[in-house]
Amino acid sequence: MITSPVDVAQELAAFLRTRRERLDPRDVGLPSSRQARRTPGLRREEVAHLAGISIDYIVRLEQARGLRPSADVVEALARALRLGPDERAYLFGLARQRPRDTGTLATTAAPSLTRLVTDLSPLPAMLMNHRSDILAWNTEMAGLLLDFDTLPPSQRNGMWLCLRHPPTRALYVDRERVVRDGVAHLRAAWAAYPEDQALTDLIADFLRDEDFARMWAEREVKVNGRGHKVLRHPEVGVVTVQFETLTPLQDPDQLLTIYRAADEESRSALDRLSAR
Repeated sequence: MITSPVDVAQELAAFLRTRRERLDPRDVGLPSSRQARRTPGLRREEVAHLAGISIDYIVRLEQARGLRPSADVVEALARALRLGPDERAYLFGLARQRPRDTGTLATTAAPSLTRLVTDLSPLPAMLMNHRSDILAWNTEMAGLLLDFDTLPPSQRNGMWLCLRHPPTRALYVDRERVVRDGVAHLRAAWAAYPEDQALTDLIADFLRDEDFARMWAEREVKVNGRGHKVLRHPEVGVVTVQFETLTPLQDPDQLLTIYRAADEESRSALDRLSAR
């Protein structure tokens, strides 16, 4: 059955009304009126006060007059209406605006994802954030790349390892491509998380490296979630792996990367590492 497309203005209006009507004044710190309200929830003027927006603007939005609120207005409405993360994202989508960084960026692994990384054995797996910080890994990944426990947390970063960790620099047969892909990923993350000062500082530090600075200046942008890498392992020789990077819905700032052998010889090498 063919359905008509969603009328975005009407849906935005209805969504704002239903979110307003479900709130009790006490939920947002407003005094409760002794007089019974004719309609449930907050009044439009109360939402306008909480959001710092004119009442007329709220009225026009709820009457679907075709307004397209700015990102600042959408953010103010989301706060005023006490929207959860999914509702906030929905409101931004209806307004055709891009959600801004909420300040809750992943710096530690979610416990359920840490368990998942362990459960993926014997496949090498690890969890990273948008900065390429390595947050969790299983024994197979440690055996293939390195024992991350031997490094301080500040050095558990995929780009740092490729640039400044001699064993890792020697590990990749095509290090130039691996670094280039990593630079393109960081540039995409830098644009997506403009308020992440830690990421900005990290990139500024990497720019002191000649290879990184050269590739950064080329302005390639790529989120490489699938591909292959060829590693020259000091114990089992050349290993070719295919990788897949997945984004959990509940933790979109955390990236799950899984390696699989690309051929029988590499599978045998991974089996030997796993046995050890």
